[in-house]
Amino acid sequence: MASVRKLKKEVNDMVFDVVEECYSIQLFDESKTEVTDKFIEEAVVFLNAMISKINSAKSKEEYRQIVKECEEQAESWIEKLNSF
Repeated sequence: MASVRKLKKEVNDMVFDVVEECYSIQLFDESKTEVTDKFIEEAVVFLNAMISKINSAKSKEEYRQIVKECEEQAESWIEKLNSF
């Protein structure tokens, strides 16, 4: 299992990548601004929820569940970004 610090950094990087990709989409197609803004808000809410879960986790099993949830979310975000 990764350290708590590393896990927080990975979640933060994942959300940053989504935000960056959304801004790129907006640059190329301004008609998608509203949709990508909502997606950015969704990513920020996810980030806050995951950081809160990481801070309150006490056991290795809780951390494993958080990692699994992040991986699943990353896969769904990739699919969503590819659909834009």
